[in-house]
Amino acid sequence: MKEITVEELKQKIDQQEDFQLIDVREEFEYETSNLDGENIPLAEILLEQAKISKDKPVIIHCRSGKRSAQAILLLEKEGYTNLANLQGGILAWKETFDPSMPVY
Repeated sequence: MKEITVEELKQKIDQQEDFQLIDVREEFEYETSNLDGENIPLAEILLEQAKISKDKPVIIHCRSGKRSAQAILLLEKEGYTNLANLQGGILAWKETFDPSMPVY
């Protein structure tokens, strides 16, 4: 499974690279804080897979990296090859870039 660090993600955001960011946490977690990605909870990932690009890089994250890894495994079984897991999830982002970010 391909992984990406929060530093690499920030660089992609800063350089306005064309990629899709998917947050697989629950809606209430997303509402507490997010990285401006699309919210598709893990339980709905296969039902909502039509919203996920197969043409550009897709970075998937959650709170710590475990649910996003599960989502990637599910999507890879559906033929996705353009996925990367955000190492450490939003907790790593908070620790590295935004210590004041509220995280559920």
